[in-house]
Amino acid sequence: MDALIEKGWSPHPFRNFVLKIHSRCDLACDYCYMYQAADQGWRSQPRVMSRALVRRVAERIAEHARAHALPHVNVVLHGGEPLLAGHRHLGFAATALREALPPAVGLRVSVQTNGMLLDEEHLRLFARLGVRVGVSLDGDQDAHDRHRRRADGRGSHARAVAAVRRLAEGPYREIFGGLLCTVDPRNDPVRTYEALLAHRPPAIDFLLPHGNWTAPPPGRASGSPATPYADWLIAVFDRWYDAPVRETGVRSFEAIVHLLLGGTVALEGLGLSPMRCVVVETDGAIEQGDALKTAYPGATATGLHVATASFDAALRLPAVAARQLGAAALAADCARCPVRRVCGGGHYAHRYRAGSGFANPSVYCPDLYRLIGHVRHRLAADVAGLRADGRTRVSR
Repeated sequence: MDALIEKGWSPHPFRNFVLKIHSRCDLACDYCYMYQAADQGWRSQPRVMSRALVRRVAERIAEHARAHALPHVNVVLHGGEPLLAGHRHLGFAATALREALPPAVGLRVSVQTNGMLLDEEHLRLFARLGVRVGVSLDGDQDAHDRHRRRADGRGSHARAVAAVRRLAEGPYREIFGGLLCTVDPRNDPVRTYEALLAHRPPAIDFLLPHGNWTAPPPGRASGSPATPYADWLIAVFDRWYDAPVRETGVRSFEAIVHLLLGGTVALEGLGLSPMRCVVVETDGAIEQGDALKTAYPGATATGLHVATASFDAALRLPAVAARQLGAAALAADCARCPVRRVCGGGHYAHRYRAGSGFANPSVYCPDLYRLIGHVRHRLAADVAGLRADGRTRVSR
């Protein structure tokens, strides 16, 4: 780390804070990176982050914001399933965060939920406190219930859809943050997208299932040139891009377009911007992003705790610095790749291979290369159209 600083590198302060307000869940999704992954540390975590720890985390975030003159910070109340913490505890957490931060620092609080417990009382609370709500929904009933089931095997689609409708169709739409969908190539891509679109979400996030070279994701055989995830996403991209009017935002598509046009994005898994997110577990431990739990036990650990360490202490750790180095941290194959600025090497967790750590391309490398190439081709065709007749979709 000292050598990096001597070369002129400096750490980038965290702007995004994930609070594990509750460590358990009321679903048993078979692809879950918390409960089905190599790291089973959740078993020893307290179920709920105590009020004393919530206050301490809020103080640490405020300390970090002051030290770096941050204009705003984002805090996600997460889990497990955060709504298991209860209305009062969630309200306490959101209020404690606002009270701790200096008035000049903007605060955006959000909650990511499976929707099973999202009721009128939660919605009134979140609307009053300005907490945005994202819901995990994998498409229509067949697509969603393929993975997102309760412990007894029953599906969760009906309850999730009911939660989304409360957000989308009533007085709480202004706090509707969007939908999060995990990709399964067995589900029809366009039907899945249109099932999500039916709820008029302000944004959709399509997530690749977490996996790596040692534990590959479903259908992504090591060394195979097949691109099942790119094929799926390309079908959705074309449906989204060819719509006559903008129907919703799709973060990954918008990020790829922006990067191809020369911009930068702060989105984990695309681009070369430094990682600026940190996690606090229910016991107060400061950790790296949850997806690393799919690599090996202890992959997220920093050895730091909010009671005794600042977030600046985490910034000085080599494992955190490695995720802020951009192109300098890419594997040799990635450094030579023509789409490295857009791909950014892929999600850090997806690079892991036992024996070589994270110094590898993404296990999704063929999919990312194909998807980015397709989007680039569509943009190039639009640019050609602009030159010919002055009309284009590039600015959508």
